[in-house]
Amino acid sequence: MKTALSIAGTDPSGGAGIQADIKTMTMNHVFAMTAVTALVAQNTTGVTAISEVTPSFLKQQLDAVFEDIFPDAVKIGMVASVPLIEVIAATLCGRGAKNIVVDPVMVATSGDKLIADDAVAALTKELLPLAAVTTPNIPEAEILSGRTIASEADMAAAAKEIGETYGCAVLLKGGHSVSDANDLLYDGGDIRRFPGKRIQNPNTHGTGCTLSSAIAANLAKGFSLDEAVSRAKEYISGALGAMLDLGHGSGPMDHAFCLSGAFREEADPS
Repeated sequence: MKTALSIAGTDPSGGAGIQADIKTMTMNHVFAMTAVTALVAQNTTGVTAISEVTPSFLKQQLDAVFEDIFPDAVKIGMVASVPLIEVIAATLCGRGAKNIVVDPVMVATSGDKLIADDAVAALTKELLPLAAVTTPNIPEAEILSGRTIASEADMAAAAKEIGETYGCAVLLKGGHSVSDANDLLYDGGDIRRFPGKRIQNPNTHGTGCTLSSAIAANLAKGFSLDEAVSRAKEYISGALGAMLDLGHGSGPMDHAFCLSGAFREEADPS
């Protein structure tokens, strides 16, 4: 069985973070492992507290994984500070990690900031050059590229800027655009568009975590980047389209949707 490692923060409500990563990797038929960067008190409505692990403890977690069950892919999510980023980069380089997916988590769906300002620079310097692909949404891509994104042409320019600057493929997610959910993949000069139908589902907490974890799972199984993205996008679209409602609150974001609950049979690449 193929394996994948999630390096990220937690979500006690189960819809995002490491909890979502484990569910997604499992439903995509790889063995999920984790290294926790922070304990996050959050739910679908917001973040109330963040307690980071120490760099030395994060290093011990990573070493424990690599010394026993070497991951076939690595997904990096929320990493809020420079020392943690430096530990991750040094360990992944030293261990020869492969199929690294970096989800540059900067702001939660609720709008809460999840990363220190100086950590953004460290993330771009230390982690993006290691990535097989990074998966920013439009606001994150604007920060990484220094460009305003208001059209698909802007998306292409920003993805190219990020990819050429940091030497990685870029999946720029269009979910924050007004009229569609089209994603754009820039990979070494080639641009591929992944059209998507906007699904009117208010339960979007954890969509970025789920998509990046699904990509990592499919890379772990040996699929090409294009195919891994295509399969991951199909997976999350199916999950959103199921319209599962787990909430009993009065507000739309109280309806915590388990995005990883859409099961599908997976075939190994051949």
